[in-house]
This record gives sequence, C-alpha cells and structure tokens, in this order.
Amino acid sequence: MSQSWKITVIVAAAVGVVSTPLIWLLDSPDAGQMAGASVQAAAGIAALVWAVFQHPGNRTDDAAVRTGQARASRGGRAVTGIWRPRRFRGSGPARAARTGNAIADGEGSHSVSGIDYSD
Repeated sequence: MSQSWKITVIVAAAVGVVSTPLIWLLDSPDAGQMAGASVQAAAGIAALVWAVFQHPGNRTDDAAVRTGQARASRGGRAVTGIWRPRRFRGSGPARAARTGNAIADGEGSHSVSGIDYSD
C-alpha cells in the first residue's frame, strides 16, 4: 500500500471513529443508536489497524540496461540482466534496453539477456 493511500485510510478511519458515534452518544442515544455507534467505531478502528500494519509499498522497478552477452552450457543458467522467480516479481514497470545476444548451448541450458521472470 502506498504512503498516500495509507494516510487516506488512517484519516478516514479516524473520522469514522470520532464523528457520527460522538454525535449520537452526545444526544442521549437509544439502544439502536448505541449499537450503530459501536459498530461504526469498531469498523473505523479495524480500518485504522489494517492501514497501520500494511507493509510499505512493495513497488519494485526492474531495469536491465545495456546488457552484455549471456552464454550458458550444459544445463546452466546465464542472465546478464535481471532474474527473479515469478513469486518475487516486482510490482513496478520492467524495462530492458539494448539487450545483447543470448546463447544457450547444450540440453537444459538457459540464457537470458534482459529480464527473466521464471522459476
């Protein structure tokens, strides 16, 4: 979650926790208003706790620029840019520029010049 969204959720939760329940409770609430105030306050507090415990944005920009030649043989892996397993793929944009040749010799070899999201 980005910092701006986190702040927005925290402010909205704080307003939800304080505003309407406070108005209802100051005006001699009946049982329905008391229940509504409690539910609204609980929802606001839950949103506040959720926002506070969110990890900072996991945005990762991947870039491989002016990559060199990659060469793999005999089942090896050669990457001259970026290699990440799919589960760690960045959430930001990926960019590869001026990629070089990729040469793979032999059975099971893998060669990448640029960006590779594979397992």
